[in-house]
Amino acid sequence: MKRINYHHLYYFWRIAVVGKLTDVAVDLHISQSALSAQIKQLEEQIGSPLFIRQNRQLTLTDEGKKVLQYAQEIFTIGGELEHLIQKGIAPDTQHIAIGVLNNLSRNFVDDFISPLLKEPSITFRLDTRGLADLLKGLANHEFDLVLTNTTIASLDTDNLSHTLWQTQLVKQQPVAIVGPAGQKPNDVFLNSYHDKMWVLPGRKTEIRSAFESWCAIQQFQPKIKAEADDMAMLRLLARDSGAVAVLPPVVVKDEITQGILEVYQPVPNTFENFYAISAKKKYTPSVIAQLLKASNELA
Repeated sequence: MKRINYHHLYYFWRIAVVGKLTDVAVDLHISQSALSAQIKQLEEQIGSPLFIRQNRQLTLTDEGKKVLQYAQEIFTIGGELEHLIQKGIAPDTQHIAIGVLNNLSRNFVDDFISPLLKEPSITFRLDTRGLADLLKGLANHEFDLVLTNTTIASLDTDNLSHTLWQTQLVKQQPVAIVGPAGQKPNDVFLNSYHDKMWVLPGRKTEIRSAFESWCAIQQFQPKIKAEADDMAMLRLLARDSGAVAVLPPVVVKDEITQGILEVYQPVPNTFENFYAISAKKKYTPSVIAQLLKASNELA
């Protein structure tokens, strides 16, 4: 078998990252036809198409996504090696891109990235999106890591999660009943909550499901004032509505510290799980490994 042509692989990598053949051709000072011919030769050597070409748009095939993982590692490490040869030192800074689920608790994100703020040699970018766009970004190597409170297995209609992604539980936050400070009921749940109005997470969330199961066991029907899927909105509703809310106390830790809200009592056996999702690779950047380790130590 012939050795892979790394010039062809480099052209493929640039097109996959940039997304437009025309832009890469201009940047590399090569004609579009010549660039297309190079990609065609790479596809013939690999024995599979790497792009789907529709209406002048290039989309990676499944095989293209796998090849991109290796190309990304090869040329990223190669760039660091060039820097080392030229400067005689390791790169001065490391830059990572982190995708954040759009309804994730901002307080959790703040805690997660806090080690990065203490490292002068590390820079980072946060990008908030929906889960589908985050996974697309991972596939296209826009992100090194994605933070979410949702597992992807239930959304994996193609059953590819075990081959494309690796998911790590980085933190588990207990869920509690939180309400206005100074108004905590004297009795335990049920007996003194009949006249309370409630702010609850959306019906499709794991927290809501667990809370409703608890209410069913207690034969209690909460009077719902408002519900929201977004943790930032739940925080505002808990702070401003005067109702009691069901959420992780970390979401409203500032309001608790300020004496605006207080924890009334925990919801038994109910947690919000936070996950870090990354594309499966042969090589994990040291900063990512250290960040995940630090998060587990603080969990």
